Amino acid sequence: MKAAAKAFGIGVIGCGRIGRLHAELLASGVEGLHLAAVCDAVPQAAAVLGSDLGIAVADSPTALLKRADVDAVAICSTTESHVDLLVEVAAAGLPAFVEKPVSLSLPEIDRAIEAVERSGTAVQVGFNRRFDPSHRAVADAVHGGDIGELHLLRITSRDPAPPPLEYLAGSGGIFADMTIHDFDMARFVSGAEVERVYAAGAVRIDDAFAEHSDWDTAVIVLTHADGTITTIDNSREAVYGYDQRVEAFGSGGAIVSQNPPEHAAVRYLREGASTAPMPWFFTERYADSYRAEWRAFAELVDGAPSPITLTDGRACAVIAEAATRSAREGRAVDVAEIEN
Repeated sequence: MKAAAKAFGIGVIGCGRIGRLHAELLASGVEGLHLAAVCDAVPQAAAVLGSDLGIAVADSPTALLKRADVDAVAICSTTESHVDLLVEVAAAGLPAFVEKPVSLSLPEIDRAIEAVERSGTAVQVGFNRRFDPSHRAVADAVHGGDIGELHLLRITSRDPAPPPLEYLAGSGGIFADMTIHDFDMARFVSGAEVERVYAAGAVRIDDAFAEHSDWDTAVIVLTHADGTITTIDNSREAVYGYDQRVEAFGSGGAIVSQNPPEHAAVRYLREGASTAPMPWFFTERYADSYRAEWRAFAELVDGAPSPITLTDGRACAVIAEAATRSAREGRAVDVAEIEN
């Protein structure tokens, strides 16, 4: 009988909302992986999660990296801690998964890239939407030439409710925190780099965003190197649910990823017909994509190339910085301007 393939042990650093989500997915079973241990800068958070999942708790990232059962690390901590942890994980010679954004500082991202290249380890950035079946079908249709030459991309990304106000101070703003997923989707679907960014932001939901020099509503226009134009619209509050759509339009047709309803039943009553609501939050909308993301990471730990590199994460951070500058200054910003 053929021996079963090894299941690699993952150590999760960060036990907040996103860290808990990933830890629970790993604990529930992902082929090729298992949850080995967790840790957090707040010991109580790690203790609670470890108790809930019946998993070992390390008292520091350094201690977690030294565990014999940890083959790779998931960095799900605060954004400002990502690069220091990536450098430490790279020095330990372990593969890493890191949540987005990699950092709010381009020099810091470059420091991470240098450390990873020096160590020869691999990193996968957490742009999970690439693994969503509907969004991936759009990308596959574009890359396969099914809709001819790509002319336009249209991306809608709207949250059901704003984040907690205390979150805003360290988020980096709507473009670095929220739209960065859409910037990655634009690069992924089009296959072309972004050269110019125009962004307009407004405060239409809560004045607290203005107090943090941020916006809760935005529209962005991206011009790609091959001439494709991407339009993105964002809102922090869509009262009807978590609204995520991607449309690719080309010389031979179009393809659209729609919002999946909670179920496919249609109700017919005297008042009219109605369908089920769309998912309310990202944990519901992207449950399948998160699992697919981890299956891809299992392949990375086993030696496959990274599907989403730190260079991809850096490119999106550059676009986010260009969008922020554009919205503040009311002008189009070339990506090259950010690099220089």
